[in-house]
Amino acid sequence: MRRSRFIHNANLEERLALEAQSLKEQAEALPPGRDREMLLRRARQTETASHITEWLSSPGLTSPK
Repeated sequence: MRRSRFIHNANLEERLALEAQSLKEQAEALPPGRDREMLLRRARQTETASHITEWLSSPGLTSPK
């Protein structure tokens, strides 16, 4: 089987930041409630993933010896 490939135009951190911003905008359009809180939670998780990815790719990070 041949695997289909998808080439991204932006790096992972940029895509995660755009996704978080989109989720926040969607949440602002909703009235207070469960759906809004779930979108805000996903936005926070996406921002955290972006920070972790940035931290892991930083040049100051070294492997354990």
